[in-house]
Formats: sequence, structure tokens, C-alpha cells
Amino acid sequence: MEDYTTSYHALTILLTLLFLSNFHTSLASTSSTTTEKYKTYIKTACNSTTYPKECNNALLPFASKIKANPQKLCNTGLSISIKAAKNCSSTISKLSKNKGFTHSEVAIIKDCIENIKDSIDELKHSLNEMGHLGRSNVKAQIYDIKTWVSAALTNENTCTDGFDGMSVSKTVKNTIRKSILSVATPTSNALSLINSLHSY
Repeated sequence: MEDYTTSYHALTILLTLLFLSNFHTSLASTSSTTTEKYKTYIKTACNSTTYPKECNNALLPFASKIKANPQKLCNTGLSISIKAAKNCSSTISKLSKNKGFTHSEVAIIKDCIENIKDSIDELKHSLNEMGHLGRSNVKAQIYDIKTWVSAALTNENTCTDGFDGMSVSKTVKNTIRKSILSVATPTSNALSLINSLHSY
């Protein structure tokens, strides 16, 4: 009788373990399929942006957070732009502390710092308004968001426009251009994603 009971318990444990193993495998498979679906959604959305490759690289790590939600996609795109703009501002501010610049270079760097500061404010306004989307006139909200992001992009590009007709060292040009590209790219992509959010 004891042998039968022992065998019964052993069989029950074995079956339970098999069930749990299959259950976890099934969950993992479902989770993997869902993640791939989210990634496909982001890749499809990024295809409509100015820089699809950079868009994918920036947004794919947030696939599980974005899921297939257009608003979350735009929010994440704007958050990435703000972070890039802050990094850009930090880089150019550090550059401004160097010695030996000409009056023209000092003026260009100072203007660029101001432009990026304005750009950060405009992107923050956009992200804040995106968080209140639908509470009032959606069409007007989207228009405001697009206007702010477009203005941010213009401010970023104005930094490099300052080089025109000026005698600027290669170091200053390269540092500013590289920094501006690192923020103008995600900002341009964020604007493309917002344009796709609601077509008016």
C-alpha cells in the first residue's frame, strides 16, 4: 500500500512539474510573440520618419513600454529628443569654457546655447501637451505640438547656420555640428511620428 501511495505521489509531482513546464513555455512563447508584434509596430512607424534606422535604434528598446500605442510612441520619441537636447546643451556649454576663441566663435557658441535652451523648452511643452491629448480640441492640440517641435528643430538648425560667412575653427564647427546632429535627428523623427498620429 505504501509503495502504491509513494508511486501515486511521485506521479502527481511529475505531472505537476510537466504542466508547469509547459505552462511557462507557453507563456514565454506568447510573450515573445507579443514583443515581436510591438517591435514590428515600431519598425513600421519608423519607416515614415526622416531617419528610419536611427528611429528604430532609439525606440526599439522601449517596445514593451510603447506596445502598439501611437501616443506612447510619440511621447517616447519626444522624451528621447529632450534627453538628446540636454546632452547637446551640456556639450556646447563645456566647449564655451575653453580659451582662445575669437569674438565670432564666442558669439556663435553663446547663440547656440540659447537656441538649444529654447529647443528644450519647446520640446517639453510638446511632451506636456501630448500628456493632455484629448482633454480639449485634439486638432488644436496636435497643431500646437507640431508647431513647438518644428520650432525646436528650427532652433537646433540655427546653431550651424551661424557658421555662414564666419571664420570658425574646425574644432568648434565639428563639435557643434556633431552635437546638433545628435538632437536634430531624433527631433525630426519625433515630428514625423506626430504628423502620423493624426492627419489633418
